[in-house]
Amino acid sequence: MGRMRSVSKIVSLSSSPGHRSFFCSSAWTCLSDRFQAQPGAISRSYSHATADEQNVGVIGLGNMGSHMAFNLLKAGHTLFVHDRNDAAMQSLVEKGASKADSPKEIAERSDVVITMLPASSHVEEVYTGSNGLLSSSAGLRPSVLIDCSTIDPQTSRTLATKVGTCRLSASAVNIGSETPVMLDAPVSGGVGGASAASLTFMVGGPETGLKAALPLFNVMGKRVVHCGGPGTGSAAKLCNNLAMAISMAGVSEAFALGQRLGIDSSILSNIFNSSSARCWSSDTYNPVPGVMDNVPASRDYKGGFSCQLLAKDLGLALVAAKETGSHIPLTKQVYEMYSNLCQKGYNHEDFSNIFQRLYEGEPLHAEDKQPAKEPLAGGTQ
Repeated sequence: MGRMRSVSKIVSLSSSPGHRSFFCSSAWTCLSDRFQAQPGAISRSYSHATADEQNVGVIGLGNMGSHMAFNLLKAGHTLFVHDRNDAAMQSLVEKGASKADSPKEIAERSDVVITMLPASSHVEEVYTGSNGLLSSSAGLRPSVLIDCSTIDPQTSRTLATKVGTCRLSASAVNIGSETPVMLDAPVSGGVGGASAASLTFMVGGPETGLKAALPLFNVMGKRVVHCGGPGTGSAAKLCNNLAMAISMAGVSEAFALGQRLGIDSSILSNIFNSSSARCWSSDTYNPVPGVMDNVPASRDYKGGFSCQLLAKDLGLALVAAKETGSHIPLTKQVYEMYSNLCQKGYNHEDFSNIFQRLYEGEPLHAEDKQPAKEPLAGGTQ
């Protein structure tokens, strides 16, 4: 079996023949890798269908949702898609998906529904609108509804309660629950992770739903973390993005100051990445144009995770802090920084643009790039 890490007791939820075996816990449990050595687990190969083909509906086909949907299609699932953007739907229809005209139709045709939408208001409308997922009077066909959007925890909890009051239709798949189950399962890994099926899912909700959804998570990602009850997945994502934003601002600030002090950015990057300043913003998603290939900074901050979405997430974190009486001054300051970038017209650029657009850092030109240097003795801290 793939590597398994946990900070609490690991409990087997299923070991019977013919069922996918996975582990869960009441606190944080990481369900990692692909379980490829386990009999019946999902193969990463897309040359043939998985053992548990399902009718899956996906709503929201933006930068993230389109890749996640395509990976489900490649794995052999029957896919139904809905988006306000006709072109986004048509792209997947041409690859074998079926188009649905409304969230209600998605619910009528799917065993599991996945939503990946920009904001809480969009998720609420898709679930509770007049043609929403919960609008049918005949009961719900989907046994599991998975929201991968980054929204506020309270909305996740409210919707999970509403889903739990619905009844299942006669055509619903039995997952061991008398009512439909909703999971809040935001992701980390960005567009690259969505494309490569290497996302991390932060899941809030009951274990019965997690168990049923795990084969689909395995197709779209490589790590699943059960955070606890409804809303805890959304809470974890807000905390993750809060830390990510502060980290990016700090790294960008340091690079900009280093340039003004005469330090080559590639040299400073090598120092960061072999010392205590090392972090994702320096070694994987470097904000200085010319230091790393295949990151938004190398393509004028196009693609990636927009300033607009990050500012939205930071705003949600500030609301959550107010509700819980938490003091988060760094988040407030970074929120104001990204809000200002959005007001200046940089809202659709990747959030690593803070290095140039706010700190006025300079790109590293190829002719100026210095080769990596090994420390003369010992290491740095």
